[in-house]
Amino acid sequence: MTLAGPSERSAPMARGSGDAPLPAREPQRQGAQVLHRAGSIAVLLLVDYPLWARPWGWMRLVLQRWPLRHERGLRFSKVLGSGHEGGFGLRPSGSCQGLFLVFDDEAAARGFIEHSPVLARYRAHARECCVALLRAVSCKGSWSGVAMAPEAVPQRGGPVAALTRASIKPGKLAAFWRHSPPSEAALAASPGCTLAVGLGEAPLLRQCTFSLWESVAAMDAYARSGAHLQAIRSAYAGDFFTESMFVRFELLELRGTWKGRTHGG
Repeated sequence: MTLAGPSERSAPMARGSGDAPLPAREPQRQGAQVLHRAGSIAVLLLVDYPLWARPWGWMRLVLQRWPLRHERGLRFSKVLGSGHEGGFGLRPSGSCQGLFLVFDDEAAARGFIEHSPVLARYRAHARECCVALLRAVSCKGSWSGVAMAPEAVPQRGGPVAALTRASIKPGKLAAFWRHSPPSEAALAASPGCTLAVGLGEAPLLRQCTFSLWESVAAMDAYARSGAHLQAIRSAYAGDFFTESMFVRFELLELRGTWKGRTHGG
């Protein structure tokens, strides 16, 4: 199910073991818990492996957080699986994966894209590989107790990206996934959506969606109407989540190939 919306709420949790280490920074207190703040610059890697490279890719889900510890300026990381063919359903993909990283600043993020041996190894094993450089303009909620710290002024024109994620209560799984197919179909057919992928850090329970839109108006039209709006209302009325996060991004750069489409020349 694609879960996004400016009104998204959250209940922060402790930072997960898959995260990159966070240097000491003044925390923000939210209720009785401490919510850590990461930076405003993110990198999202999408990769689709050929058959021969899939075993290497599967091992990234287990081992990749260790090499990432050496990346300069990295404050948060998640290694992500995907639904079938990069979609949003219950069937997992054997070839598609994602990597979401948050950096201290744009220089560190660009250094990762241009020089990191980690990214070079992904590219060497990929059939398709696409990298998005993003600047957060708004963030509601948290991911493993960590929230992004937006610094950019929201842009009125040009492409915009959104990342949503949710940790689903085990007792709410059936209700959550019941709303998924119509919401997915609405996203795939939504005017102005140029890229959408379903990701997750744990099967069924911890889901994530990344989408790229031609404009804020196109994204808002999807988020506030039809099957998606009904799914959001049901999720919050039913208290489906232990934690959730919605981030809106300014797209700084998009390069590579995804679903047969080449971005960035």
